Amino acid sequence: MEANSVRGGWIRSDGLRLRYVSWGDADAPPVVMLHGLRSYAHTWEPVAAALVDRYRVIALDQRGRGLSDWDPNGNYFTQSYVRDLEVLVRALELKRFVLVGHSMGGTNAFVYAGTAQEQLAGLVIEDMGPGASFQSGGSDRIKRELAATPNAFASWGEARAFWRQQRPNISEAALDSRLTHSLREEAGGQIVWRHDAAGIANARLVATPEQLVDLWPYVTTLEVPTLLLRGGNSDFLSEEVAGEMALVNPNICAMNIPGASHYVHDDQLDAFNGALRTWLDRLDDAAWRNGV
Repeated sequence: MEANSVRGGWIRSDGLRLRYVSWGDADAPPVVMLHGLRSYAHTWEPVAAALVDRYRVIALDQRGRGLSDWDPNGNYFTQSYVRDLEVLVRALELKRFVLVGHSMGGTNAFVYAGTAQEQLAGLVIEDMGPGASFQSGGSDRIKRELAATPNAFASWGEARAFWRQQRPNISEAALDSRLTHSLREEAGGQIVWRHDAAGIANARLVATPEQLVDLWPYVTTLEVPTLLLRGGNSDFLSEEVAGEMALVNPNICAMNIPGASHYVHDDQLDAFNGALRTWLDRLDDAAWRNGV
């Protein structure tokens, strides 16, 4: 992927200025990617590298993350994220595209698909499904992590040790990316979060099941080709739920990625990219034009 293929832009949603980045030819079939709870648009950069010879990859710094504005009202819930995505789609004049979402981004992708299936050539979900956000060991782990996360670090070494402790299985490259894009150094040398750590944590910790969204209605009504990539060692989305999703809706192709936790593309990048690229290349041309 050539460095000059990376471009950035801005949209405005609910009065917030939100940043997006894109890789690849602007005329290529578009793939829009939504990151997880404490992530950022550039988490998708190594995934985009495997796609840009044929696809245009667009990733949004969802509100409160990366370079996007923080929401002063702490409105970090699904409907707000979906509105932001709708603004992005209109601003970029995307007629049909594949939508990819990890974790929180997967919930946002499911809900968007529930009202805009006619715009989707396909849907890709990374380790998210019904009940995962509030009835799994992974959801309990994430809440513990949020409660225990410090506001700042005294050094980059301390920050690196923190991320490594929380994400023991991710690659060194993925760890470097988290340091670069989720933290920044203040004038006094203190290392602080780029994202709205307090607001995001509060919204997640106080969220009701309704705010976390029951995904079963969205799963059962999907009418677009859907790839579900589950981490083989995930504590978030169980193998049983992933299998049931594929059983109740034949449009869903569920795959386990061995050796991956909930953070599939961070843990097993080559396997994730291989599965995603193979599936994208097999989409019928009609899926990009008029649906299937």
